Amino acid sequence: MKKIRSPEGKNPGSVKHSRRRFLQVAGIGGAAAIASPQISKAQTATWKFQSTWPNRDIFHEFCSDFAKRVNDMSGGRLKLDVLASGAVVPAFQLQDAVHAGILDGGHGVAAYWYGKNKAFALFGTGPSFGWNANSFLGWMNYGGGYDLYNELQQQILKLNIVGFLTGPMPAQPLGWFKSEVTSADAFKGLKYRTVGLAADLNRQLGAAVTILAGGEIVPALERGVIDGAEFNNPSSDLVLGFPDVSKNLMLQSYHQSGETFEIIFNKAKYDALPAELKAIVKYAAEASSADMSWKALDRYSKDLETIRSRGVTVKTTPESVLQAQLDAWNKVIDEFSQDPFFKKVIDSQKAWVQRTYAYERLNEPSRDMAYDHFFKAT
Repeated sequence: MKKIRSPEGKNPGSVKHSRRRFLQVAGIGGAAAIASPQISKAQTATWKFQSTWPNRDIFHEFCSDFAKRVNDMSGGRLKLDVLASGAVVPAFQLQDAVHAGILDGGHGVAAYWYGKNKAFALFGTGPSFGWNANSFLGWMNYGGGYDLYNELQQQILKLNIVGFLTGPMPAQPLGWFKSEVTSADAFKGLKYRTVGLAADLNRQLGAAVTILAGGEIVPALERGVIDGAEFNNPSSDLVLGFPDVSKNLMLQSYHQSGETFEIIFNKAKYDALPAELKAIVKYAAEASSADMSWKALDRYSKDLETIRSRGVTVKTTPESVLQAQLDAWNKVIDEFSQDPFFKKVIDSQKAWVQRTYAYERLNEPSRDMAYDHFFKAT
């Protein structure tokens, strides 16, 4: 009996077998394609990532939170090995170390670098135009801030650095003092610690300003090297030991009313990363920014109560002092706006605040009114 052939001259059984085999292979391949997205299989790397903060400071914790996000999201292909301040270089040498490749990256604040260019402080904690740190990050991302930041770093100063600003800080306290500050005259001749443009602001008020890293402040207060100081927040102040050497904390100030953290990397190393790892670094910074603001609200409020329980008197700064600070800001801005780049940044920031805060003022009801309605009687 003659065998029946397929039109292609093949045995029908073999054709069915081939089709089944093809579908099986295709199914496996399709499933693999779905299960394994097209991600670069770049070799894993471990980068030295130092903060400018002492190991026990909540700021170092924020640094570690960011690093954990990068490590987790990258699946270990990029690992940031977090080091505390001083592990490789002192806090104020971090930028130079990252630029030179001694460190691969780091976590600090841009105000620390204003000795290289006053405009750096405008990307850390600039004038108090009526905005807060979250609004500042809005300007960075949608108001042209990153273009100016990159121009300063890479074109004007020729730094081998790429940076991300993250983590909106609440307004910083006026500081810790031997006695309550009742007027701006208290700053005349006062030996006071701060950083960035706030140093120039307080010099306008008559203070003798000393710039110290976080871990050096309390020993200086204890020895009488300085008479007053600010660092940042209740949690950091508690860990650094401020309540042990001072019993007067003044809250509310315009000297640093909206600061953010700066995460920097060696640009040559960062540029060599595959696109998806660059994206992970960027989005880890953004995610950490939100989480940090939530964690800070929880921890700072709790630690302020602990500070009070340690016998510290907590007062709000008088309006006369706040107005003197704003008047001093006018002088600082006028002086440094002689530099064209500084003025360009200031003009951009003012335009952003004038438009966006005008909207916020019209749109947002008073939080004080609502709080007082529910809690003032208690």
